Amino acid sequence: MQLGAFSISLTVKDIAASAAFYEKLGFTRFGGDITQNWLILKNGETVIGLFQGMFEKNMLTFNPGWSQDAEALDSFTDVRDLQRELKAAGMEFVSEADEATTGPGSFIVVDPDGNPVLVDQHV
Repeated sequence: MQLGAFSISLTVKDIAASAAFYEKLGFTRFGGDITQNWLILKNGETVIGLFQGMFEKNMLTFNPGWSQDAEALDSFTDVRDLQRELKAAGMEFVSEADEATTGPGSFIVVDPDGNPVLVDQHV
């Protein structure tokens, strides 16, 4: 099962302070908008998202259809196909992608320790 590009989405209290901290660790701004309280930072192939006031908990994030450089892939497993496969395996969902649509969509599952896992397709 190919879930797509991986990143960790961090819930932060002060996005400017968090951005400064991760930039000292060698991360550079890759996307997002600090005035909207979200940034995507990258260090090599490692991607982190900083989100202030958007999520309750830190979460693992996968983006079907994207490379680690946020470039669209020619071939990938659609989020709805992943969702169907996981449902067939007995996975429970917090939210689901709309099966009646195509293109962008997302779902959230929660691991046994309560960590949310977001599968978020942008293409």
